[in-house]
Amino acid sequence: MMYQFCLAAWLATIVAAAPAAAGPSIVVDVNSGRVLAEDDIFQRWYPASLSKLMTAYVAFRAIEAGEVTLQSPVRISRNAAKEPPSKMGYKPGSVLTLDNALKIIMVKSANDVATAIGESIAGSEFSFAARMNAESARLGMTGSHWVNAHGLHSEGQYTTAHDMAVLALAIKREYPQYAGYFTIEGLQAGKAKLENHNTLIGRFDGADGMKTGYTCPAGFNLAASATRGGRTILAVLLGEMSVSERAEKAAGLIAKGFQTNVAGAPHIDMLAPAGDVEPAAVNLRPVVCSQEARQARLENRDENGDTIFESPYLHEFTHEPRLVAVDLGGATGPKSPYFPEEVEYADVPIPTPRPDYTPTSVAAQ
Repeated sequence: MMYQFCLAAWLATIVAAAPAAAGPSIVVDVNSGRVLAEDDIFQRWYPASLSKLMTAYVAFRAIEAGEVTLQSPVRISRNAAKEPPSKMGYKPGSVLTLDNALKIIMVKSANDVATAIGESIAGSEFSFAARMNAESARLGMTGSHWVNAHGLHSEGQYTTAHDMAVLALAIKREYPQYAGYFTIEGLQAGKAKLENHNTLIGRFDGADGMKTGYTCPAGFNLAASATRGGRTILAVLLGEMSVSERAEKAAGLIAKGFQTNVAGAPHIDMLAPAGDVEPAAVNLRPVVCSQEARQARLENRDENGDTIFESPYLHEFTHEPRLVAVDLGGATGPKSPYFPEEVEYADVPIPTPRPDYTPTSVAAQ
């Protein structure tokens, strides 16, 4: 249901009802583009790491344009290395392939690597964000705006459930050759084993994508898809209260989607806001990161610290997660035409300014 509402009153309702409250959602039949279910899909929301879907899409476009290949270098700059977690922690100057960088941002959701992708393809964070916005405009994502490649919180970075569904459909339809990036169960990075943050992968029959996102202001976001019998269903959920709630709700929505006929369902391109859209994105920090919410998430873990899922549509892994190896090096492809020039830094302390000082003469003493 789409309707105009008072943002402040609605947020107050969320606070009062937490943790049962939920944000916008949409369910789409990918083959036809028909919308099977939707709720508040034009409400602006902070995307968190769902932003990395747009980062990947811009990278795919750059490959298609001949600017780079999957073997092109992605260099970790000092700027990228300073990004807060989640991150890989590579040292400035480290180089990896675009192929491995894409795997890392889809599975580990590493912010340092996402920033490095943007800088290595477009020359700077600013230029890459401009590409993200240009692609949004071209795809008709009128409720989205981007300022970074990683999705860490910024008041100027927002999207909608509708727009994220449009983007996910574009990725699936335009670049089926890259579908494998969204189905990886885990990564092997040296001795570290990194399981995919998308907990439907390996636990929901037919799950084949796509990306999770979480910050306190955004809540727990998810774009998830599954394919059964040649039919693919996509669900986008924003503002859930926990990993388990977003996974369980997505599993239920996708399962119901497989049982729903597309006849009479509107095409996603036909949908438009019913009235004026609240211009401000919803900020869930007071709810999602309250002491009560954090405690509830801690209590929803087993003795091994793993999240407990109660959905009948989710099951345990039937095998050990299949890990894909990633590492530094191997970048034999061409650099982007906009690849930033490397700046050499001497590994010495930077002098700090001192207050003005005028020596006193011996005579004066």
